[in-house]
Amino acid sequence: MAAEIPVVQAADKSDAAKPKSRRKLLLIIIAGVAAVLLAAGIGAAWWLTASSHKAAAPAEPKAAPPPAGPPLFLALDPPFVVNFDSEQSVRFLQITVQLMSRDPATIEMLKTNDPIVRNDLLLLFGNQKYAQLATREGKEALRAEALADVRKVLEAAGGHPEHVEAVYFTSFVMQ
Repeated sequence: MAAEIPVVQAADKSDAAKPKSRRKLLLIIIAGVAAVLLAAGIGAAWWLTASSHKAAAPAEPKAAPPPAGPPLFLALDPPFVVNFDSEQSVRFLQITVQLMSRDPATIEMLKTNDPIVRNDLLLLFGNQKYAQLATREGKEALRAEALADVRKVLEAAGGHPEHVEAVYFTSFVMQ
């Protein structure tokens, strides 16, 4: 029986050690959960702070509004002269064009890019039909297309295309 007593005593020691080891295990688990919660709280605070800074930052303007002020005109001299086919014969079109903006920097940028503007407008004007240009609606549609072409050139040059407000035909001769 003496052999059984040391086993019982060993079992008694392990039973006494179990509450201490359970307490240590419980403390480790609580510390781990606290660390995870603390890290989650810090991460959430950082995320909310970062997203509020993004929301508070001003959005980039998509298009700068045209400057206020008197209209400035840029004459594209000499007049455009193109020939185009009609059903009956070869016809000529001569158009004098002026561009309007209220922004002096835009006028300067248009002057700098005058060869490109003239090229694109010559191609546009030479690709017209006589019957269309004989009507007011056809001329207005051509003005709108010319404005779109000028704005494309200005945008490609790094300017503000919306600052070119209008294209005016100050002379329009078809022959």
